[in-house]
Amino acid sequence: MGDAHRIGIVGLGVISRAYLDTLAGHPAVRITAVADLDASRSAAVAAEIPGAQALSVERLLDSPEVDTVLNLTVPAAHAEIALGAIGRGKNVYAEKPLAAAFPDARSLIDAATAAGVGVGCAPDTVLGTGVQTARAAVDAGRVGRPLSASAVMVTPGHERWHPHPDFYYTAGGGPLLDMGPYYIAALVHLLGPVRAVIGAAARLRTERVIGSGPRSGERIPVEVDSHVTGVLEHTGGALSTLTTSFDGVATTAAPIEVHGERGTLVVPDPNGFDGDVRLFELGGTAWRTLEPSAGYVDGARGIGLLDFVTADAQRVPRAGGEFALHVLETMSAVLRSAAEGRRIELTTTVERPAPVPLTAAEDWKGQGTSA
Repeated sequence: MGDAHRIGIVGLGVISRAYLDTLAGHPAVRITAVADLDASRSAAVAAEIPGAQALSVERLLDSPEVDTVLNLTVPAAHAEIALGAIGRGKNVYAEKPLAAAFPDARSLIDAATAAGVGVGCAPDTVLGTGVQTARAAVDAGRVGRPLSASAVMVTPGHERWHPHPDFYYTAGGGPLLDMGPYYIAALVHLLGPVRAVIGAAARLRTERVIGSGPRSGERIPVEVDSHVTGVLEHTGGALSTLTTSFDGVATTAAPIEVHGERGTLVVPDPNGFDGDVRLFELGGTAWRTLEPSAGYVDGARGIGLLDFVTADAQRVPRAGGEFALHVLETMSAVLRSAAEGRRIELTTTVERPAPVPLTAAEDWKGQGTSA
């Protein structure tokens, strides 16, 4: 495998723990530096990782001991950190979305191309056995020609559990930009890229109440629409209907369903890596659960980064920047359509990433003989 790829992590909030659990000690990568606005947090994390330094953000971006910057900051800071890394000749892998605004994301992809560095971006949940097994079923013709899909995400809002939920309700937040990347990434894996969208959106409340942590009971303003719906026209002709909401209590809808001329496929929650894929075939009498046939078994956050750093000239990273750019434009176009009341055609497209063969956990974790 050669020398381990050196990773510097910027942003050590809630999501960082999942990445650290996956990456720390993995033979393909070595975490050499960590940075956070809270210096004590940086020091505590660095103390857990042999050889890692706690640095300021600027020093981490400048460090010759970092090959790729893992950007786990809030969405509003994604573009600034990414451009800083790219300007210093480093690769970037970011949490979703790629940037808070599509023009900023377009600029950082263009900057990376000019600099000859790579860009990757979450979500990587779609590389697990759930979405990948569903994709394998669609590609094998199990539902016939796909005609439509539905994707539904309904929650009462993240302020009920997140101690600092402000960014979910400011520019770059909202249910679509927060959770939409999982659902749209899955839909692109399943049905291909999107060519145009129609959207509608609403806001139920102008403020929210934090439900946990030291700020429990504090009221925060809602500056973005909190219920967003859209129709996505895929280049292959299928239509997907998408609902993302922070204004509902619960739903019985499947996270994703794909409907074809010969069957309907139920796809598990794309915010997770696994789950049951179920098929009801035309003329059948019951749903059948399909055995996992593709994807990273027991997947975890950080798989996309491992895939990114091990990609080569023969394989584009599956969680690559161009894919994330297309997903972000799709979401941005839905919001723009809602605001302007018209159909929006996209300016980007992307090839579906290479499917993930069924890969045992010990192999992707670097513990098997084929890793």
